[in-house]
Amino acid sequence: MTHQERTNKLIETGAVAVIRMSNADRLRKVVDAIREGGVDAIEITMTTPGALRIIEELSASNDGSFHLGVGSVLDGEMAQSAINAGAQFVVSPILKPEIIEISHQYDCPAMPGAFSPTEILAAYELGADIVKVFPADVLGMAFFKAIKAPMPQLQLMPTGGVSLTNAGDWLKAGACAVGIGSALLDKEAIEYENYKVLTNNARILIDTINKAKNKQDIRL
Repeated sequence: MTHQERTNKLIETGAVAVIRMSNADRLRKVVDAIREGGVDAIEITMTTPGALRIIEELSASNDGSFHLGVGSVLDGEMAQSAINAGAQFVVSPILKPEIIEISHQYDCPAMPGAFSPTEILAAYELGADIVKVFPADVLGMAFFKAIKAPMPQLQLMPTGGVSLTNAGDWLKAGACAVGIGSALLDKEAIEYENYKVLTNNARILIDTINKAKNKQDIRL
């Protein structure tokens, strides 16, 4: 599968679950819970203890039913290590050409972070498949509409400020998908191992996204 095809799959999914946990022992149960709720794109951040080992284990059990990626990637070496471990897409909070180059060498979508219109366009021109707009809560949905008006070719994904119920609004504002972490991964539920809460959160999120997509299709 090419990185363009993988990108299309991520956009179809509509949401990337950003998993950043200090207790990696519970991470697999968290992944299973949100997948049961319909979220099939999983981003394991490199700030998670034992991130590469976790990616290896998840990759070994992946029968193609979910998309496994890595986040918080800061340089090419880190991207290479994660891809070797089994990551299928690479997300970064910053823009570094080497991360995009290495990702594409292995047909992995590259999703670098950017903030300003100039940074966003620079990422696109360097070959970014999706530009992670971060932190999106600082900029807001109006920013997405403003950016997409003169540059409709951009594929933008907000991270930061995305909730279970406003994800659809981000799509309506011009996002191709959303990155969501804390709003999906209820810390208290994880602490008490009440994983049904996470499954329900995932279902609410996917329902919100699907409703927004359906409305967009009707307008088209």
